[in-house]
Amino acid sequence: MSAATPKVSRLSQKIDTQMARARHAGLLRQRRALAIAKAGDNTPNEFMLEGVSFINFSSNDYLGLSQASVLVEAMSQGSQLYGVGSGASPLVTGYSEAHRQLEQALCEASGHEAALLFCSGFSANTALMKTLFDRHDTVVADKLIHASLIDGLRDSGAHLKRFAHNDIDAAVKLIATHQPQAVITESVFSMDGDCAPLGALYQACQQAQSWLIVDDAHGFGVLPVAKQPRASVSNCDVQVVTFGKALGCQGAAILGSQACIDFMVANARHYIYSTALSPANAYVAYRAVKWLGESTKIADTLHGIIDAFRRQCQQAGITLSDSVTPIQPIVIGELERLQAVTDGLKARGIWVGSIRPPTVPKGSARLRITLNVNHTQAQLDHLIASLVEVL
Repeated sequence: MSAATPKVSRLSQKIDTQMARARHAGLLRQRRALAIAKAGDNTPNEFMLEGVSFINFSSNDYLGLSQASVLVEAMSQGSQLYGVGSGASPLVTGYSEAHRQLEQALCEASGHEAALLFCSGFSANTALMKTLFDRHDTVVADKLIHASLIDGLRDSGAHLKRFAHNDIDAAVKLIATHQPQAVITESVFSMDGDCAPLGALYQACQQAQSWLIVDDAHGFGVLPVAKQPRASVSNCDVQVVTFGKALGCQGAAILGSQACIDFMVANARHYIYSTALSPANAYVAYRAVKWLGESTKIADTLHGIIDAFRRQCQQAGITLSDSVTPIQPIVIGELERLQAVTDGLKARGIWVGSIRPPTVPKGSARLRITLNVNHTQAQLDHLIASLVEVL
């Protein structure tokens, strides 16, 4: 007798069905191992995939610091000074001089009283929402806030009221009507590259005695005033910054009043029960913050590249949004056309972010072009020429 065919579990069937459905719809997310040029190589923004070279226009490394010698050296120095791991959660023995030093530097850069470190921006945002709010609270937020904020708010049980993206009139009405504990927005929105009306939002929050909480992941170190982040203490109560964008390394921090940070230390389960950010990584982020404060012209360089790209697109008849940040989306629309455009760019050695629903609304699939200080004029020329051909 032949052996009986093993039964497939219900969970396995669920996984197979959902994966097949996503694959059929062109929405299946997969990862690929890239061969990135080593730090110091004369090939900025280039990588290899399966033997083919691509120019990278999809990285959030806006200031090119992930490969900069100052941070490569800092990683070596940090590991020699502190070792490579924190060994415990911050409230046990995982909080060191390296962490305290970074928190102080972030406060000096932003004007906030205190800071709290996390291993990622996602964990920082989720922890902040779940710790500050509960089912008795009401929160008003921009329609396009990050998934980490939405997940944290759902877990908190707070009543969430959302206003149309960057619509200050709609926001003011919701704030006046609901008198929320807090209003939440981003400084620079990751899919559109546009900036929130922080000044007007903060004024409305003050009148309602509400906090303004700003996710500054894509704005810190990038917006025109490089040494004073746009979402500074002058126009928000809590600021979340991540280190994996302009700072080129790893981790994140919540910045706010001493009372807010003390409350998070005492109550944030993400912080209490998770191994602390490694002190070596904290040292690298510290060096990045200090470097940012001393490099007064880097923002000018970045915005010069952004201006050049936008000017060339206008001359070539390529339609862009109003973004003045490194995030330059080109809305394609339907998935089939986006796939064709993306494939055409890859055939020309151009790698651009291809953003599909549900990350963006249905019908607004797009190229998400991101620029950084290491993009050369020759690379911009090749990108523009390739866009003209495939569009």
